Amino acid sequence: MATPNDTWNYDQAFAELEIVLAQLEEGDLPLEQTLALYEQGVMLANLCARKLTEAELRVRQWQGLEAAGDQTKPFEGWQDN
Repeated sequence: MATPNDTWNYDQAFAELEIVLAQLEEGDLPLEQTLALYEQGVMLANLCARKLTEAELRVRQWQGLEAAGDQTKPFEGWQDN
C-alpha cells in the first residue's frame, strides 16, 4: 500500500481510501494490521478533505467571493428564454 502525500490528486487518494475501507470491512486482520490500515485511512480521509477544501476555495475565487465568508452568489450566466 502506497503512502499518501500531497502530490496525490483527490481521485488517487479516494481510490486508495476505498481499498483501505474494504480491507477493514472484511475484518479477520491482526490488531496491528488493523491499526495500520485505520491510520492510513485517517491520513487518506484528511488528504481528501484538504483537496476538497482547496477546490472549494478555487471556486469561491472564480466567483469573486471571499474564501473565509459563508456567502453564496447566485449564478447569473444562465438565461431562460
